[in-house]
Amino acid sequence: MWAMIVKEFLELRRDRRTMAMIIVLPLVLLVVFGYAASFNVNDISTRVVGPRADQVAAELRGPFDVEGVDPAADEAAARDMLRDGDADVVVVTGTGPSTALVDGSQLFSAQTAVAAAAKSDGRLRPDVLYNPDLKTSWVMVPALIGMILTFIGTIITSIGLVRERQAGTLEQLAVMPFRPSDVIVGKIAPYFVLAAVDMVIVAVVGSLLFDVPFIGSPLIFVVGGALFLFTVLGIGVLISTVSQNQGQATQLALMTMLPQILLSGMIFPLESMAAGVRWIGYLLPLTYFIQIANGTMLRAAPISAQWIPLVVLAGMATLVFTAAVLRFRRDLAPRRRATPPSGPERTAPLAGAR
Repeated sequence: MWAMIVKEFLELRRDRRTMAMIIVLPLVLLVVFGYAASFNVNDISTRVVGPRADQVAAELRGPFDVEGVDPAADEAAARDMLRDGDADVVVVTGTGPSTALVDGSQLFSAQTAVAAAAKSDGRLRPDVLYNPDLKTSWVMVPALIGMILTFIGTIITSIGLVRERQAGTLEQLAVMPFRPSDVIVGKIAPYFVLAAVDMVIVAVVGSLLFDVPFIGSPLIFVVGGALFLFTVLGIGVLISTVSQNQGQATQLALMTMLPQILLSGMIFPLESMAAGVRWIGYLLPLTYFIQIANGTMLRAAPISAQWIPLVVLAGMATLVFTAAVLRFRRDLAPRRRATPPSGPERTAPLAGAR
């Protein structure tokens, strides 16, 4: 029995990925949950407009973090600011009590803003837009679309490609006249199509079951979804190139998925996270897809307000796909050199010898 125990410890020590799952992952989750697991938003991005903007901005307290004052702007301009995501709250001042226009698509910030306005003794009247009843389902459905695409693109793709390696298909590809980019595109194309179908199904069913509106441009949503899906598919290919079996691929895929689910703003608001942890969230593709999905489905934000997450996702997709091609090319090169020549190349020396 003691020999078996020692044997298992030795095997675990050699398996670095399993050791990382056992030791490193719990520490990462502890730090992440310690700094990110909070629904309390203490700083709400706020702008103040109208003739009394300067005075009201100076009086605002609590969670309202005033980032801009424009006495010349009116309520229509304030609504445009909220639609474009320039602020989570825009306070419109006038001769009477001020009106706080609240972006309901930012659920936790909106709940905090409404609660703070209720304590202002009538000086601030909240008016929630884009999610007037502050329904959780309205902000969760767009995020769930991204989570499903992440699952398909990362786990399913990496496992499928590793299965090819275990079956010996990689050796067959090495002797065929394919470029690494051709192989990768050919492999991920079916997953891309299936994930795109899932994206449409979840968006339609979510809208029907939970009455989630879709008031924006479908084209922006499709372009953002395609860029995001291309990125997570590339991550899945990268995982497959460094994994020898399906178990290793699943472990690495889970390690890349957990930060995206926890730090993308899907569960915990980015505004409530510590600065160091929040910047990790800005490096994750799911963060930007959620911004695009929320802005398109709930606020009808135009492309002029969505260009930053679109460009970031395009850059991530390019970077990840390039890395996947280079890594895959490195895997194919030794196999091509080790493959013996066949056909005329192999028989030519024999003919010359005779």
